[in-house]
Amino acid sequence: MSNAAKLTRGTIRGHLVAQTLPMIIGVAAIMSIGLVDSYFIGQLGADQLAAISFIFPISVALTSLGVGVSVGINSVVARALGEGDGPSAARRANFGIVFAVLLGTFMGLALFLMLDPLFQLMQAPDNLMPYIRTYMRPFAMGFPLMMAIMGINGVLRGQGEAKRTSIISLTYASANWVLDPLLITGAFGMKGFGIAGAAYATLTGWGIAVVLGLVLLRSTALPIDLKTLRDCDVGASLKSIASVAGPAAFSNAINPIGLSVLTALVATQGQSAVAGFGAAGRLQSFAVVPLLALSASIGAIVGQNWGAGQPDRSRSAMVWAGAFCVVYGLSLALMLFAAGEWFADFFTEDRTVIAAFASYLSIAAWGYAGYGLLIVSNGALNSVGRAGTALLQSFARVFLVMLPFAWLLRPVWGAEAIYAAELAANAIGGTVAAIIVLRVLRNGIPHKPGKPD
Repeated sequence: MSNAAKLTRGTIRGHLVAQTLPMIIGVAAIMSIGLVDSYFIGQLGADQLAAISFIFPISVALTSLGVGVSVGINSVVARALGEGDGPSAARRANFGIVFAVLLGTFMGLALFLMLDPLFQLMQAPDNLMPYIRTYMRPFAMGFPLMMAIMGINGVLRGQGEAKRTSIISLTYASANWVLDPLLITGAFGMKGFGIAGAAYATLTGWGIAVVLGLVLLRSTALPIDLKTLRDCDVGASLKSIASVAGPAAFSNAINPIGLSVLTALVATQGQSAVAGFGAAGRLQSFAVVPLLALSASIGAIVGQNWGAGQPDRSRSAMVWAGAFCVVYGLSLALMLFAAGEWFADFFTEDRTVIAAFASYLSIAAWGYAGYGLLIVSNGALNSVGRAGTALLQSFARVFLVMLPFAWLLRPVWGAEAIYAAELAANAIGGTVAAIIVLRVLRNGIPHKPGKPD
């Protein structure tokens, strides 16, 4: 057990609170960017708001792939620290950041080249494509910066440095809060760039966050030191990270992929339905921030204790986390059910959009507890090297429950069938995931990596 593995000592509940609270601030800051973007873009017109509704699932899918890479780095770093193998942790950390940047470059280029076919597949109408291109082209070219942030955050989280990751996120979000009104709608005599301004604000925030992240890493046990790569077995490092990052990336991307399909199905109900569905999705992303923060923080706690041969502490972390998901998720559903139209008024004055917004929340919100159980369970499974199981859970939730439900019942229930499909997927998926992760943590045997890297 390494002295750097601080999460292997002290109370589990204390670690959950200490790691999750800063993550709530960080994740809330990031999610607020989508809300602020939607507010200022909504001032431009209904077409621009509908365009961002088509963009949202794609940007979330790409970000989810980045989160998967971050999870892979987090997992191998946390377990190496728990095992007391500091040199291996350092090599994996530095390799992980370099790998993230290279992957981001490839992904950004692919996105830039495939914009039109991708959004045509989503049934984006021709009148929205100019807005979509204007936003997505700079977004794609700046994507390596976002992946660099993911790599840095993976190293920090693996060390249990939740506060530092939150500082990075808060700084990035603050830049967007300031720049959005200037670059989207214009202010102080400056003419805005329209929907493209949201992309420019995002890229500027990413650049600032990368610089800050590199500075914050310098005072940790695993600072950036590319000289460690000289002794790095690239194949072994890539395998150790990819074995978690690959399934975790696809697991994180499956939900946005499903969301993209749901958006296409909602599009058959009219443009107002798409705008309401997309805006409500932005609010939902913000509302489930504590659940997302918990899923991000639990990996280091479970991973370090699993690596240190203390599976009982890993199980305890999952039990407490699961209880929080249920209580918070149901409380949140009650609030959103009661105040759906009030929240919708912040986004638009169009009554048909408000009706779609409120209808979505009144149904889908009751599945948030199950969604929390699913993502927290996946976070725990990823941290102990069971990313494949997490991937199967996410796949089954979307492709065996949500999409068939929506497709079969849409002709009868219309848009409400799509909202109910999300509810069913979360309720069933969360219950199954909780059972599986507790069985894994009860019956699994903590193991050490075979070949040093």
